[in-house]
Amino acid sequence: MARYRDLFYIMLGSLVFAISINYFLIPTRLGEGGVTGLTTIAYYTLKIPTYLTNFVLNGLLLLVGLKFLDRKTILRSLWAVVWLSIWLKLPVVYTYHTNQTLIPTMLGGVLTGIAMGLILNAGGSIAGSTVLGRILNKYFGISIGSATLFFDLAVAIPAIFIIGFENMLLTVLELYISAKITNMMLARFGAKRVLQVISSRYSDIAQAISDNLGQGVTVVQASGFYSKTDRPIIYFICTPREMARIIPLLKEIDSSALIITENVRSVRANDLYRLL
Repeated sequence: MARYRDLFYIMLGSLVFAISINYFLIPTRLGEGGVTGLTTIAYYTLKIPTYLTNFVLNGLLLLVGLKFLDRKTILRSLWAVVWLSIWLKLPVVYTYHTNQTLIPTMLGGVLTGIAMGLILNAGGSIAGSTVLGRILNKYFGISIGSATLFFDLAVAIPAIFIIGFENMLLTVLELYISAKITNMMLARFGAKRVLQVISSRYSDIAQAISDNLGQGVTVVQASGFYSKTDRPIIYFICTPREMARIIPLLKEIDSSALIITENVRSVRANDLYRLL
């Protein structure tokens, strides 16, 4: 069920991305980063359809990604690339024009960031610079949004010779907004929390957590220096929603329990793999 939900989110994210390109960026003659930026440049200069350039160039980059990324990510990225090409090929039903170029710039950045957040959170990518961003994230721990922004700028800034200085600056602003929104969405929807609980009723608490969350709980042997008594620490990882459900339960079992919470950026296990 979760797999089909992720595929739907990737398809939805691809639609939002295509809307940003067809309805806001191209009508305003703005650029983009990575392969998407190359597709807009090819469209402005040679009138090559964006869906065609997107499919060909991103397909080549996915072949490169085979050496660095897992098969699941590659397949879901291919799913995103195919759907993005389909959405880009659809005719534009309404052309948005305005003299206030900052408006489509901001809207394009927000929509692109939302699209990337949906796709990346579902385990896919739009290929292009996001494949390179995922590689940097996997091996160097750099956030995907920031790594993608670096590669996007490498394409967007030289586009000054095609779209002009003003539109190049607007493109950089759009990319910055997109990167911030992407990081915010990944941090919000892919976030994990570490909870450490110190209590004299640690056995009851560990059992309650295991029963309610249906996951393993680690008990770390520890002792208090001042009290000179053994006081094991319960250590487990959960989502923010699960944490909101567990905290009242912990208070009910032991209202004096010491609870420590931390945000975590990366979690890896047999059945859980999340890199933000």
